[in-house]
Amino acid sequence: MSRYLSILLCTLFLSFASCEDKEKSSKNITTSPPAIEDTAGVEKEQQEKVEKKETTSLEKEDKIGPLIVQEEFIPFMTKYGEENPETRVRIKTRFGDIDVQLYRDTPLHRANFIYLIKRGYFDNTFFHRVAEGFVIQGGNSDNRDTSRKRNYIGSYLVPSEFEAGHRHTRGAFSAAKYSEQNVSKASSPYEFFIVQSHRGAHHLDNDHTVFGRVTSGMDVVDEIAAQEVGEGEWPLRNIYLEVEVLD
Repeated sequence: MSRYLSILLCTLFLSFASCEDKEKSSKNITTSPPAIEDTAGVEKEQQEKVEKKETTSLEKEDKIGPLIVQEEFIPFMTKYGEENPETRVRIKTRFGDIDVQLYRDTPLHRANFIYLIKRGYFDNTFFHRVAEGFVIQGGNSDNRDTSRKRNYIGSYLVPSEFEAGHRHTRGAFSAAKYSEQNVSKASSPYEFFIVQSHRGAHHLDNDHTVFGRVTSGMDVVDEIAAQEVGEGEWPLRNIYLEVEVLD
């Protein structure tokens, strides 16, 4: 009898241990390759339009940039940053625009973000994670073209730039990172997040690189953060974004 009781208690413990509550989920901002699955929440007409646009942009992607490899990332992006000094960008959503000032003292992150904008990477990606009272996270999607774009651009990490000393206050624009085998806390090149919490998210300081701040559109961030979500804090209705360079 005691043996069966032990098995039952063990089963219950594992069930509770596998459930991640809201507080625990706010500890880190991790990233993973885009999911490859159907976008059932998007109207058919809109989806066909998106896929057509993505295919057209993808055909151009292979002609305007090299495949970036880790060993060449720093010299490549250093030179690119010198030739492309822009620091102001605009994220466009159906809720409105979010303007961001990128920091010059995080030069690799700034240059990488400008590079991805100019290669059209962010167009038709989503704000794919919404954690109200914490952050909104963008740069991923469940469209197949997002995976293909990453393959064209390259598989690499952006070295952390904590020496700049920027903190995760409300409106901070920061980089997501992979959690596995990443002791240097290098950033994902493709995903970013905006701190929505009025208290900030200072447990992320020196764990994720802050490389910009929202200068206009925090009301839009708040509205996005209030959207209904499903499993994994993925919005039930896709929140498409496009990003453009201002100056």
